[in-house]
Amino acid sequence: MTACSGGTNAGSGDGDNKTLTLASVDQGSVEDVVKAFEAANPGVKVNFTTSGADQYQQQIRTQLASGTAPDVMTVWPGNGNPGATYVLAKPGYLLDLSDRPWAARYPESVKSVAQYDGKTYNAVFGLNGIGAIYNQQAMDKAGLTAPGTWTELLAFCRAAAAKKTPAFALGIQDNWVTQIALYALVATTVYAGDKDFDKKMQAGQATFAGSPWTTAMAKYQEMNKTGCFQKNPLGTSYEASQELAATGKTLGIIQGNWVVALLKGKNPAGTFTLKALPATDDPATFIMPAAAGAGYGVNAKAKNKELALKFVDFVMSPAGMKVFNGKQGSLPSLPDSGSAVDPALTELTTFIQGNRTVPFMDQLWPNAKVQQTMLSGIQEVFSGQSTPDKMLAAMDADYKAGS
Repeated sequence: MTACSGGTNAGSGDGDNKTLTLASVDQGSVEDVVKAFEAANPGVKVNFTTSGADQYQQQIRTQLASGTAPDVMTVWPGNGNPGATYVLAKPGYLLDLSDRPWAARYPESVKSVAQYDGKTYNAVFGLNGIGAIYNQQAMDKAGLTAPGTWTELLAFCRAAAAKKTPAFALGIQDNWVTQIALYALVATTVYAGDKDFDKKMQAGQATFAGSPWTTAMAKYQEMNKTGCFQKNPLGTSYEASQELAATGKTLGIIQGNWVVALLKGKNPAGTFTLKALPATDDPATFIMPAAAGAGYGVNAKAKNKELALKFVDFVMSPAGMKVFNGKQGSLPSLPDSGSAVDPALTELTTFIQGNRTVPFMDQLWPNAKVQQTMLSGIQEVFSGQSTPDKMLAAMDADYKAGS
C-alpha cells in the first residue's frame, strides 16, 4: 500500500486496471478499508492520500476542473460545502451511481442527500451524530458525572475548570470544527420547537437572525465565558483537541461520533461515551444532529472507472461497511448491513430510532457559501472581531442568494 506524496498527485494514476487513485478525509479509518479491498482483489494497488477537510475542500474542485482529480474521492452529502454532492454533481464532475445494487436500498433520509436531480452520486456508508463525548476515566478522576440539563452543563463546566481539567476540548483553529458545538445546540434550541424550520427558511418565512439560532450562538458564547473549553480554542487544532480529550487533559470533547475511534487510537485503554449536549433544562425535548456522513463519489473522468466502481461497491458491501463503520465508529447507512454498533453510541442510536434527530444543518442549505460564512464568522466572534448578529445576518444574505 502506497500513499502519494501530496494531494495534488492523487490523480496521477497510470490508468491501468490494477491501480486505483483515492483521496479521502477519513484519516485513521480508510487505511483498513484499503487493506481489506486490496486483500479481496489480489494484484490491485490503491494509491491514496488523506488530508483535513479544510485543505481537501480547497483542493478537490481545482483538481476536478483541471483533470487531475483521483478516481474515487470523499464527497459530503447534500449541499453544504465545496465538496458536497450537489455542488460536485451539478457541473458533471461525478459519475452516476444509480445502477449500483446498494443505491436502491438507501433509507429516504440518506437518499435525499446522496442524490442530485434524482440520480445517486454518493456512496454513503455511515450515519453520524454530534454530541458531547466524555472520557470516563477522566470523569471518574474528577469525581463528576455527565450533565443532563443546560443548568447542570454550566455547573459541570465550572466544577471541571476549578479542578484545572476543562470540560471540553475545542479545536477551532481548523475552521470546520467551529460549527460542531453550535449544531449540537441548534438541534434543540431551534428544532425542538419547530421541526419545519428548514421548510420555512426555503419558503422565505424564516431567517437565521430572527430565529433561535441567536439563542444557540448566545449559549455557545456563554459556554466559552463559563470556562467550558480549554484556553485559546482558536490556537488549538482539531488534532490537538483530540489529544486533550483522549489523555484526560479535558473531560471530553464536543464532536461527531467519528472522533471516538480517533480518541481510542490515542488512548486504547480509554472509555468514551457520546451523549446529547444539553441545550435547555427539558431533556425530554433534546434533539441530536444526526445525518448521513461523508461518503465516496467516482470521478466522471476516472482513469480507472471499473476499479473505482468496484471500490465503492466494496465500501457499501457488508464486509466493507463492517470494516469502515467499525473503525470509524459510525452507524451503518443501509439496513441489515451486519455491522455491530459501538456501545459508545448507544444514546445516539436511541435518538435516531426515536426520530429525535435533525440533519446537519448545512446539508439542506441552498449553497456552500452559507456554511463558509458561518465558519469564518464563528472564528471572528471568538476572536472579538465580529458579533453573532453580524454573522447571522451575513448567513441570511448568502442563503437568500440561492443556489
